[in-house]
Amino acid sequence: MTEMSSATTTLAVRVIPCLDVDAGRVVKGVNFQNLRDAGDPVELAATYDAQGADELTFLDVTASTGDRGTMLDVVTRTAEQIFIPLTVGGGVRTVEDVDRLLRAGADKVSVNTAAIARPEVLSEMSQRFGSQCIVLSVDARTVPEGSPATPSGWEVTTHGGKRGTGIDAVEWAIRGAELGVGEILLNSMDADGTKAGFDLRMIAAVRAAVGVPVIASGGAGAVEHFPPAVQAGADAVLAASVFHFGDLTIGQVKDAMRADGITVR
Repeated sequence: MTEMSSATTTLAVRVIPCLDVDAGRVVKGVNFQNLRDAGDPVELAATYDAQGADELTFLDVTASTGDRGTMLDVVTRTAEQIFIPLTVGGGVRTVEDVDRLLRAGADKVSVNTAAIARPEVLSEMSQRFGSQCIVLSVDARTVPEGSPATPSGWEVTTHGGKRGTGIDAVEWAIRGAELGVGEILLNSMDADGTKAGFDLRMIAAVRAAVGVPVIASGGAGAVEHFPPAVQAGADAVLAASVFHFGDLTIGQVKDAMRADGITVR
């Protein structure tokens, strides 16, 4: 009974703008291709804070090039400007990387490729910093024709959705939760940047499989796309280009969810 009451009280749905950062600038493309400049991350972060965003997510999309110094600087300058939680991901490989980002001002750290290479790193991170600090980013796509099938029909990808791993996306989310992550950032690579709506089937499948919060990402294009994602089981909704290019405001998204009877902050 207690569990039920805590589940019903936590539960304002969060609206989270995502800043894909490349060499200190925000960029956005479709299916992670043809990136175009979307502005200064510190300025955008301050704007979203003022607009009523509940959290911010930064993803360093070219972290593999080793430009970590730029990102730490951007994180520090952003954290000084905002009063909402900041999640940072991209190129996070070790417990030390998490430590550096938290010291720079991040509240949570998102992990993807490093966890696929060595899942135990998730439990090492969550044991050291607490589950609430560690987010497993799952970039999932429909298994392409000709590739080995997975039980759910979706597989985890790396390198911005370009490389399949053959790992079942739903089973990977379950594994992450078992290893101690506090949230799953579920990004549909099929829907990313298309503005055609969230992948509701995938959200529902992961929600049914894990007890930790699920953040839905990929595909937001209009206010009417957000309530169905929550009804499918998302605890938070994340979007990028629709906010960066002024198509939608945080307030419009929250109003649409309120109108559907969803509790927002």
